[in-house]
Amino acid sequence: MTMKKIEPGDPMTQSADVKAENIEQLKALFPELVTEGPQGTAINVDVLKALVGDATVTDAEEKYGLNWHGKRLARQIALTPSTGTLRPCREESVDWDTTRNLMIEGDNLEVLKLLQKSYAGKVKMIYIDPPYNTGKDFVYPDDFRDNIRNYLELTGQTDGEGRRVTSNTEASGRFHTDWLNMMYPRLRLARNLLRDDGVIFISLDDTEVANARSVCDDIFGAENFVANIVWQKKYAVSNDDPGIGVMHDHIIAYRKSETFKRGLLPRTKEQNDRYSNPDNDPRGEWASDNYVSNKSKDERPTLWYSIKHPRTGEEVWPEEHAVWRYTKDKHDQLEREGRLYWGPDHSYRKPRLKRYLNEVQQGIVPPTWWKFEDSGHNDEGQKETAKLIGKKVFSTPKPIRLLERLLEVGAPDGGIVVDFFAGSGAFGHAAISRNSKISADSLKYVLVQLPEPIDGSSSDQKVPAAFCDSINRPHNISEITKERLRRAGKKIKEKNPLFAGDTGFRVFKLDTSNIRPWQPDRDDLEKTLFNHQEHLVEGRSEQDILFELLLKLGLDLTVPMEQRAFAGKTVHSIGLGALMVCLAEQIKRADVEPLAQGILDWWRELAPAVPVQFVFRDSGFADDVAKTNLAAILEQNIPSDQLAGIRSL
Repeated sequence: MTMKKIEPGDPMTQSADVKAENIEQLKALFPELVTEGPQGTAINVDVLKALVGDATVTDAEEKYGLNWHGKRLARQIALTPSTGTLRPCREESVDWDTTRNLMIEGDNLEVLKLLQKSYAGKVKMIYIDPPYNTGKDFVYPDDFRDNIRNYLELTGQTDGEGRRVTSNTEASGRFHTDWLNMMYPRLRLARNLLRDDGVIFISLDDTEVANARSVCDDIFGAENFVANIVWQKKYAVSNDDPGIGVMHDHIIAYRKSETFKRGLLPRTKEQNDRYSNPDNDPRGEWASDNYVSNKSKDERPTLWYSIKHPRTGEEVWPEEHAVWRYTKDKHDQLEREGRLYWGPDHSYRKPRLKRYLNEVQQGIVPPTWWKFEDSGHNDEGQKETAKLIGKKVFSTPKPIRLLERLLEVGAPDGGIVVDFFAGSGAFGHAAISRNSKISADSLKYVLVQLPEPIDGSSSDQKVPAAFCDSINRPHNISEITKERLRRAGKKIKEKNPLFAGDTGFRVFKLDTSNIRPWQPDRDDLEKTLFNHQEHLVEGRSEQDILFELLLKLGLDLTVPMEQRAFAGKTVHSIGLGALMVCLAEQIKRADVEPLAQGILDWWRELAPAVPVQFVFRDSGFADDVAKTNLAAILEQNIPSDQLAGIRSL
């Protein structure tokens, strides 16, 4: 094994190639299906037809399902890798060194692509509240040839002409089409992030719920539809409503697979108040349950028998057209266990069954109708936001009670939860609020929000613009998201002083890759070669490069990191020794042996559970001899089954 230089086009210079991975999975299952065609790897449709037998393989346009102009392109967009990266922003974060939460600023389509390697199959629950289709523009780039450049122009980070957004006015004739084109690739990528037992919840109004169901049937499979929760978002109809007052939103839920198990909602005080212990039963609080069934003795003859009354000694039978709920053998067992209740002083004519609270399911099955009394409403969401960051910063922020309820159903045992239309940050707020109530850090959130510019002259955006001025931050929505998370974390700790859980978050921002793309100048090849001697973008920090390596190698963005110096060179250990990186700008021949020895000693001390991978700055080596010698020392001292690779950037 020698030190391999990462060239332009290397998989480490882009996000996960979902299309290539799909082909590899097909090839692993059916090698004969994948062949080499005139334009590279191809799928042999004739072989596919033979493999599926009587099942029909079709490319016909007239088939059941939702079709719209742009669906094929939307599918391709989801499969196109991103060439961007996420740059760490420590100064805007809270508890950077210890937190496991993430707040990512960027276009969520590109961010979802970048998260594919690190978070595929790891997310327990996704909740999104995407832009409702009101006929107005969506503030998302629609030129996917260079989406990173588009994003930087849109958010005012670079100069450009015509900052294009997805036009969605009714006059364009694409009222539903553009919304679907915006949503489809994001949902396709979101599915990849979910664990097998994961679930996604999507908030919608009546405009797109039918289309969203069809799209999700396509992406997740109709068999994985869980529920359409109807949430009562208002407690009264507006008097000036010209039509029939809308008082609800939809929250559709789809699971990744049948292994998803929904959580239960907490029992109410009224339900628990039914239980008491008037007779000091050592088994605890109980409530009496009916002992008679409305089945007839003709239907269930084994349930028709007499019971001796414990006080009068007379034979007691069910009603004329009824039976007991239990067989005679079961009844005898219940009687021996003292589980029959005949009322105070045995005054009842028929028995009732003692049902103990500790035997009852400790929660209730979630219904599909969620009343505002249980889940909050729009006005409550606005008031919660107003207390933290000002009145009417967002028109319809979701109440924390609603989001906590969804977390109870979708992630009852914790895990990573994601919202890639983060808005005001209410979902992150709800996650840490729920953690504080159960005194655990079981939920870890990942939020994504586009830094959508705020128009200070707009009548409905004067408050957000003023708010950004008050905290001395740029005028964009993601700044409000971050500030709400800061204030929510502080408030939760003030309210729960004994809670020592994680209320911090790491901030990352979408940007162009730290690794320069190959852009040859055909008129001056010598100049091109000279310019590409250094692959790393000028002005980027070691932290920038380290976190891009995490994304490209599929490591968590909150994985533990340490650093030590050997021979005057800083070495980073990531993931307890899974990755070791040295980006020193000058490694001379004399530095090689002490540097290698220090790295080896540290590696042995860490004893990583997985093979280690080393990465060095290619231009940092004084010459090829220094580079070769360092690689040779590492190879000679690390068993081949414990060495994943040695690379240079």
